Amino acid sequence: MALTRMEILKLYKQLLRESSKFSSYNFRQYALMRVRDAFHENKNLTDATAVKKQVAEGYKNLAIIKRQVIIGDMFEPQRLVIEKQIS
Repeated sequence: MALTRMEILKLYKQLLRESSKFSSYNFRQYALMRVRDAFHENKNLTDATAVKKQVAEGYKNLAIIKRQVIIGDMFEPQRLVIEKQIS
């Protein structure tokens, strides 16, 4: 089964969407940066096996991010000065 560009873009968007759900600014920015950097590093992959391996890794990371967002929501993070204060 060959992965299409649309399937890879869907994974990318899912990773960005889930990463933006972190309540902690630092975790959120780090996760977003890592997702963007990982896709940027691998954008020129042409070998189908290598692409499948990276996509599988992406889905593993997506599951990890989802779990960490849920765990992070259990604890109220301390807001940083650069974040909007919620009234």
